[in-house]
Amino acid sequence: MKVLNVSELAKAELHCHLDGSLSLAAIRQLAQMAEIAIPKEDAALRQLVSVQGKVDSLMTYLKLFDFIRPLLQTREALEMAAYDVVQQAAHDGAIYIEIRFAPELSTDKGLTILGSVEAVLSGLERAQKDFGVLAKLLVCGLKQTDPAQTKAIFSAIADLAPKGLVGFDFAGNEVDYPTESLQELIQFTQSLGYPMTFHAGECGCVANVVQALELGIKRIGHGTALSQQPEAINRVVQSGVTIEMCLTSNLQTGAAQTLEEFPYYQLLEAGAKMTINTDNRTVSQTDLIKEYQLFVEHFQTSKADFYRFNCNAIQASFASPKEKEALLEQLRVSYG
Repeated sequence: MKVLNVSELAKAELHCHLDGSLSLAAIRQLAQMAEIAIPKEDAALRQLVSVQGKVDSLMTYLKLFDFIRPLLQTREALEMAAYDVVQQAAHDGAIYIEIRFAPELSTDKGLTILGSVEAVLSGLERAQKDFGVLAKLLVCGLKQTDPAQTKAIFSAIADLAPKGLVGFDFAGNEVDYPTESLQELIQFTQSLGYPMTFHAGECGCVANVVQALELGIKRIGHGTALSQQPEAINRVVQSGVTIEMCLTSNLQTGAAQTLEEFPYYQLLEAGAKMTINTDNRTVSQTDLIKEYQLFVEHFQTSKADFYRFNCNAIQASFASPKEKEALLEQLRVSYG
């Protein structure tokens, strides 16, 4: 039986955080630009920016992002970071990627929200030309941020669709800020005319996923709490919602304590739309090739499954209909 070479497969990624996915080479260059001292040895640097095994909670995992924050405070830095992540995705065989970031985390030294988003868009545009990967931007609001501030952030960039902004997301502290508490803010975001994805089900609460469905959100980041919840899974299927699965990071944060708790088989058997994602390449020490290999090793995922998951990703993406058509054709040729 021929072994599946997942590195050769065309891939589409919907769930990748900019600040969690910088290569060590880029981190070194950004640190030099920011005049911030960092360890000379890669092993020591990785200790500061990557999870070592499992952590005790999502919030502990998110603390690793604090090291990167000072490095992403200028237009030049953000443009370079965006370029770097697309370059990594290209190496993995990606033909499409949506990269997300929270611009409020890049305003510590006076950079405006608009300036930070424009810088990332510039980096994505340059990378697209150099690597042939269609790259789009999602802007994240943080669940723990004051709603008035988030509204101001989203409003400030609402006209950037022509430059590659395609949607919004909410990430951050799910435990203390459940979906229900964000209902009015979600509805405001939807009124801006962009599609949304939404982090839910990372912290064991399936109600956060269900409430997101009730608010009309068609993509769920993680959704891991759907495990052993057949009624909620049926609602996902009936709603036509797409799940952005992130196996490695979910095991690291304890969203799924074991592979058996990860809802892959249940979602597969129910006919749910699934996609495979890295979440945070650097923090989780992963990439798309590694994620695909894990699915092969642990779940015996086939080439036909991967083709379906990537079609799911393109169809659920926030790309234009014309772009989707071209990307689906690329997938068809790749999976031949």
